Amino acid sequence: MPYLAAAVVLVGLIAVLNLLLTLALARRLKEPGAAGTTHSGPPVVLRPGSRPAAFASSTTDGEPVTDATLPALVAFFSAGCGPCHAQAPSVAEHARAAGRENVLAVIAGDDPELVVTLAPDVRLVVEEDQAGPVSAAFQNEWTPALYLMGDDRTVLATGGRLTDLPLPARG
Repeated sequence: MPYLAAAVVLVGLIAVLNLLLTLALARRLKEPGAAGTTHSGPPVVLRPGSRPAAFASSTTDGEPVTDATLPALVAFFSAGCGPCHAQAPSVAEHARAAGRENVLAVIAGDDPELVVTLAPDVRLVVEEDQAGPVSAAFQNEWTPALYLMGDDRTVLATGGRLTDLPLPARG
């Protein structure tokens, strides 16, 4: 009987130690920059300082879009993406304030609701899937993904929300 009591105490101590280690790991993963991450946005290939590959496409209004004519903000959305639907109104609002010509939205797939939310306020490209010309040029496979572009068409910052980007303050 004393062996059984000792075994129960030992298993209990191991369980408590396991719980403490799990809680410490969970707390560490919640910290900004945990696990070697350097940004708070989606997993993107194009990092700040890099450029998208050459591409040519056109907006739903028939305007040509190329890598040489990229606006200040490029946003990627996909059909059926809940977070995309949550972010689309803020991107449209930003475009109303910054000017339609300064925002390009790319929707992968058929999502009329996203088109209605974005089309009046942003330049909009609809691609069949995430292998379309703009998505492929950015090597973008995650949505929502936003890219803040510099005047020289290099990526300045990336994020999954507008609040992740160092956008100029509105006056």
